[in-house]
Amino acid sequence: MIGAVIFDMFETLITHYRAPLYFSEEMAKDAGVDVDAFREYWRSTEPLRTVGELTFDTVIENILIKNNAYNENTLNAIVAKRIETKKQCIASMHSGIIPMLDKLKSKGVKIGLISNCFSEEAAVIRESVLYPYFDAACLSYELGLKKPDPAIYHRALKMLELEADECLYIGDGGSGELQAAKTVGMKPLQAMWYSFDENNDTIVRNESFPALNDPLELFDHI
Repeated sequence: MIGAVIFDMFETLITHYRAPLYFSEEMAKDAGVDVDAFREYWRSTEPLRTVGELTFDTVIENILIKNNAYNENTLNAIVAKRIETKKQCIASMHSGIIPMLDKLKSKGVKIGLISNCFSEEAAVIRESVLYPYFDAACLSYELGLKKPDPAIYHRALKMLELEADECLYIGDGGSGELQAAKTVGMKPLQAMWYSFDENNDTIVRNESFPALNDPLELFDHI
């Protein structure tokens, strides 16, 4: 019997590609920094940002300083714009997400989250309309653990007070998350509904796992 469904966040519950993008190219432009120089440092810090050893604000400040472009107003503007675009990701989620979560709650199925995320993303997730649905929320930035480390899956199971074989794991497949969920003992399903968005070419079909083309298709597996 399925006691919980555990979700990934980005490109599963929400997507970057229905909101204005604010990635390294856009941030570099606002910073007045060469995009290659910006990306080099930005990408090198991703592992530390993901496990809470560096904040978004600190990384942007360091980039500005390293490139002789530091200005407090510029820093604050980039931070504010990044947070706003993350909030827009929440606001523009697939129309089936909230009905799916409501139906899970009505059936008494617990809902979990395992998300690789940065400081600014963790803050937006916690303040979002989605957060109250989660019986367990494992945010890599807060825990110092990230997918595909089995430890973050086991942390979610402990919080949910369930065994792995009682849980479905739903994700787009990034970070080796589906295979990791399977290795832990969960049943993984690949979320494909955002793959139909015109600008989203980041989701690659993994034939090793069943696909969900709409959020409500989840209930065919419960």
